[in-house]
Amino acid sequence: MFGINLVRSPASVSGTDVMDLGQALPPAQFPPLGRFAPEPSSWAIVGGTSVDLRGVDGAVAEIIDAAVRPQPKPLAVASANLDHVFHFGAGGRWENSLETAGSVNWLTLLDGVPLRSTATHMTGRQWPRLAGSDLIVPLLDQAEAQGLTVGFLGGSLQTQQLLQRTLKEGRPRLQVVGWWAPERAELASPAFSTELAQEIALNPPDLLVVGLGKPRQELWINEYGALTGAPVLLAFGAVVDFLAGRIKRAPEAMSGAGLEWAWRLALEPRRLANRYLVQGPEAYWRMKRISTLVGFKDPAGGSGMPGSKSPKEVMVPAPSASTGPVGGRFLPREAMADVTVVVVTYNSAADIEPLLACLRTETTGQSLKVVVADNGSTDATVELLARHPDVVLVPGGGNRGYAGGINAALRHAGPHCDVLVLNPDLRILPGAIATLRERMARSGAGIVVPRLLDDDGTIYTSLRREPSTLRAIGDAFMGSKVSGRPEWLSEIDYCPESYDYPHAIEWATGAALLISGAAVARVGEWDERYFLYSEETDYFRRVRASGRSIWFEPAATMVHSRGGSGSSPELTALMAINRVRYARAHHSRVYAEGIRAAATLGTLARIYKEGEREACRALVGLRPWDGLPHAVPAPVPVVAQAPFPGGAVIIPAHNEASVIARTLRPLGALAASGAIEVIVACNGCTDATAVVAASFPGVQVLELAQASKTAALNAADAACSRWPRLYLDADIETTADALAAVFQHLAAPGSLSARPAFSYDTTGCSPLVKAYYRARARIPSHHEHLWGAGAYAVSAAGHERFAVFPPATADDAYVDSLFTAEEKAILATAPVIVRTPASTPELLRTLRRIYQGKHELQSGRRDSAGLRNLLRSVNGLVPAFDAGVYGSLAVLGKLQKRSSLARAGGWDRDESRRA
Repeated sequence: MFGINLVRSPASVSGTDVMDLGQALPPAQFPPLGRFAPEPSSWAIVGGTSVDLRGVDGAVAEIIDAAVRPQPKPLAVASANLDHVFHFGAGGRWENSLETAGSVNWLTLLDGVPLRSTATHMTGRQWPRLAGSDLIVPLLDQAEAQGLTVGFLGGSLQTQQLLQRTLKEGRPRLQVVGWWAPERAELASPAFSTELAQEIALNPPDLLVVGLGKPRQELWINEYGALTGAPVLLAFGAVVDFLAGRIKRAPEAMSGAGLEWAWRLALEPRRLANRYLVQGPEAYWRMKRISTLVGFKDPAGGSGMPGSKSPKEVMVPAPSASTGPVGGRFLPREAMADVTVVVVTYNSAADIEPLLACLRTETTGQSLKVVVADNGSTDATVELLARHPDVVLVPGGGNRGYAGGINAALRHAGPHCDVLVLNPDLRILPGAIATLRERMARSGAGIVVPRLLDDDGTIYTSLRREPSTLRAIGDAFMGSKVSGRPEWLSEIDYCPESYDYPHAIEWATGAALLISGAAVARVGEWDERYFLYSEETDYFRRVRASGRSIWFEPAATMVHSRGGSGSSPELTALMAINRVRYARAHHSRVYAEGIRAAATLGTLARIYKEGEREACRALVGLRPWDGLPHAVPAPVPVVAQAPFPGGAVIIPAHNEASVIARTLRPLGALAASGAIEVIVACNGCTDATAVVAASFPGVQVLELAQASKTAALNAADAACSRWPRLYLDADIETTADALAAVFQHLAAPGSLSARPAFSYDTTGCSPLVKAYYRARARIPSHHEHLWGAGAYAVSAAGHERFAVFPPATADDAYVDSLFTAEEKAILATAPVIVRTPASTPELLRTLRRIYQGKHELQSGRRDSAGLRNLLRSVNGLVPAFDAGVYGSLAVLGKLQKRSSLARAGGWDRDESRRA
């Protein structure tokens, strides 16, 4: 009987479907079994991928032994050539996908002249080519001799039919138990692939030849191979075509010269041109750059590097002491759940109920705690959430942004371990959360993200690569129109195959991500400076920097409406600006300017769109960045609940349109309510400083023609009616709580002067600038004076020490000199933010101004306490380096203190961080 089972999708396979082609041939027609003897285990890293070093006999023996004596995990066999290095090696899309411990053990053999030459160079031994087309003949010989069964998965129906006739004539006694020819689109479905593997398992072959093409065949085997029940799975690509005679092998002369690739390219130029002419050179460069001998044992007895290859085992964390699942209900705040779900809402009334309904269906078999941080919704979101008493609601009153909302939710979440961050406009398909958790356990990842679908069921391209200048240029000019461009020209991963199989990634859109408890604890809070967009890029980067991987799991699927954040020209501009902010935070200023230039060119190419025009204006400096969407704090509770300590804030401002809104924002509610007096003294301004300041209700704006800080301070003093008074630089951010603490202290009898605590923000600054301010922060005396914070205050009695501000360069140092140490209070408040100069030249300008001011006040007196305090702060190598930088720059600043300070007749100040 000649029974054949040809299927396009899983169908019943019974015992009668075995291809029994007669009795075995006489043993003399087969190679003696003793010829194939196991070899010592040897392996190397070639191009960033693990390769097992075997001869033909050793490889065949290892494969047949695995088929005869099945192990708990099946053996998967692949051939490594440049195509394999491109996909699975260092920098490849599927890097580490096969090395991570899974359900199969991989035997990866050498194929192709470049890899064999590299292995020979490292070991001093010639290695044979072990492509699937080279191994299939001896493997089928052994299968026929030992009565092992074979199955074929892959190839077209026509090719399989041709192969059946070929095997019937050439190997009549080979037992073929099944043929499967699924469509490529069908394999993209995890449900279909699982059903297909289970179908094969009904009558599993001893050797399953999987010819789906690289990298699909390796990925399919890695994910579903164990489900087939086959003890050996052979990822042998075009073997079905070669055996059927549909594709001819290269002549011996070309094959021996390493030109089989040219032969195949000539036969199939359209299909293989990209592989050999584009991907091949890149893979060859990787191979030359990253190859090393890890473990080598010479079977001839020569010396070598002992070692053994083992799969990368993942340490699965012990389960936390969580409360058991409660079907349909969420755990309370004080309980420890398997997963704490964090949702940030803003006018999400249309989405929140369906999301909660999906989450309730996920509480079977696992416990969930749901924490929702509302960012000041003005619709019915909060009222709808109030109907769910088992949801932890964190009201905001203001819009904290996405990162701020996540941070607020976690601060109020109670005990938590793994955290699932979700957009409110998501719909969770059944089992998605459990599948994400399973992938995290298998991979040991810090973050796992699901596959996202649009409302119409199409896959949303949510996977991303780390931003770079070239990728910014590619995205700016090609967008999604040239989706097949090289990876180094696209931040978005458009490859359809990337969304079919689980693998490690760099980052993904932040709509849905499961974060391990260890990563949450190690990485800390999300960066709230971004407000919206790029905050997830930053968080993913920090997780990777902590040594944890990021994984994509396509079997976990969610539907994303992609409307939760809204859209507007302002948000388009914010997205562009945040890319620059991200580059400044993690790269040099030159690199960040390259990103800025690329983004600007991209907006110019689409200048006909309103949002792109706004983005272009912001990128080139025609629109203040502070005027873009930003975090809006809730009204200060103390104003509504109790009298706020009275007082005034005086802000001298010269061309501060780019930063004045940031400074006034924490004070706006207090000024509007009349709790405090806020005066902005615009002096010599030629920009929109006065307009921006006047847009804040309750803020009094003075406009002086002369560009003079001293004149501005005195004019504001003359216009002010309240005490005490805080003098605040226009680029310094304070908080209502810090202001209240200062005013309350100075309201006490006998109090004369005070200032809040401060902290340096050196984000995006040069290494020398960061070192200088690290050293400065360690000097105790710098935390004992009124100067240095950009904010100081005096009571009415304290102001009697000086009738008016003199024309001093350093007004804060002048006021500090009027009080003894006992008369100055440095309060332990929430720190005001002092943004330091970004570059060394700008820092030297700042130091020149500081030392000029001190020189004016000291009148020749010398003070060696600073040097003593600097030396005392050194307690290690890094502090010593920092102290050296500090001392060197301080000397340079003092030497330049007598040079001109003004810029074009105006103020002297740092311009590098006023954006």
